[in-house]
Amino acid sequence: MNRKFKRVLIKLSGEAMVGSQGYGIDPEVLSYTASEVASVCATGVETGIVIGGGNIFRGLSKNAESMNRVQADQMGMLATMINSIALHNALKNAGIDSVIQSAISIDKIADQVIISKALDHFKNGKVVIFACGTGNPFFTTDTAAVLRAKEIGADIMIKATKVDGIYDSDPVTNAGAKKIRSLSHMEVMKQNLRVLDITAVSFSLENSLRIGVVNLLKKGHLKGFLNGEDVGSVIE
Repeated sequence: MNRKFKRVLIKLSGEAMVGSQGYGIDPEVLSYTASEVASVCATGVETGIVIGGGNIFRGLSKNAESMNRVQADQMGMLATMINSIALHNALKNAGIDSVIQSAISIDKIADQVIISKALDHFKNGKVVIFACGTGNPFFTTDTAAVLRAKEIGADIMIKATKVDGIYDSDPVTNAGAKKIRSLSHMEVMKQNLRVLDITAVSFSLENSLRIGVVNLLKKGHLKGFLNGEDVGSVIE
């Protein structure tokens, strides 16, 4: 198979894990997600993953309005760890070896984030799941994903979410929203497109990181994007 990328960082939406349940982790969606990641691994692409925690708790959610922001964000980090453990187990069931590295110390559950060790894991054919964001409050998992992508030398960071690319307005609320196949980081910021938070986009621009956006829930789109098929959108 003719691959375009050697190493990628996939940012998985925590909210996509909900499925039809409305909250938490849908076992069918989790298993499906693992199979989509497995299809990428089968092509030989070295794969890192950052997963959000929005299906369980988000520091900026309405439920956290009365909370201290630092502590609310810490709860959000722990939510990403729950999702990471679930994904680690699902990948194992799909025949894929993976390890979890955490940005905060939870040594009975995961290793600390050590990039040199992550690179060794990639060489040994393992997926590395980076949990707990950056380990700091006030930063989203989008920002964590672009940070990890640069740290591991990924060719691209792919945001796998519930939308099949970037649109000029919210396609959920606007049936006439138009899909944008390719645009620059500056265009994303100028048009205030909420595909990623502004910190993540700015960091990506400063560090020349390409970003892909694909629909995780459309079977084969993640692998297809990596193989150059006309799916999703690209920021470059």
